[in-house]
Amino acid sequence: MPVIELLPAASHRRERWKNGGGWTREILRHPASGDWNWRVSVAEVGSDGPFSPFPGCEREIVLLAGQGMHLDVEDGATHRLAPPHGRLRFAGERAVSARLIEGPTVDFNLIWKRDAVEAQLLHRPIVGSMLFFGEPSVTWVLYVLAGQVRTPAGLLEAGDAARLVIAPGERLALDGGGELLIAKLCERPPV
Repeated sequence: MPVIELLPAASHRRERWKNGGGWTREILRHPASGDWNWRVSVAEVGSDGPFSPFPGCEREIVLLAGQGMHLDVEDGATHRLAPPHGRLRFAGERAVSARLIEGPTVDFNLIWKRDAVEAQLLHRPIVGSMLFFGEPSVTWVLYVLAGQVRTPAGLLEAGDAARLVIAPGERLALDGGGELLIAKLCERPPV
């Protein structure tokens, strides 16, 4: 039987950044306590400034709201995250600094340890049914960008998330209308 954990927006823990420039609402981390292998969160960026470093990790961010930002990378490159859902994947140890284009932004963040997890972040519409098939060592995390998604465990609306674990040979059908960010997180076997 698939595991479905609903993570409503109201349950996401909100913490102030150490530098005071914004807030993070943590959606989920694995494992839940101690040193995590992956983390999903939403950041509220209120001012220009450097990103926190995450050595040994990969990161992917997606613009959810606001007019975007310029991300200045240590190698001199600048990337623009523009509406509606600009995104960037980069190594967590790279020095990256944000310059807001026109006021605060809200961003989806996926961070994972590259030696422990293989991750893929998809942006997909949902129109009617969507099937997920079970795979060994895979956890799916859904984040609803817009619309609604019906799961066997309950309804998800914009800003809500869910964790899905589906055993190999099983499948799970969801139904709805809207847009999703879908993180596929596959634990690597220990070396």
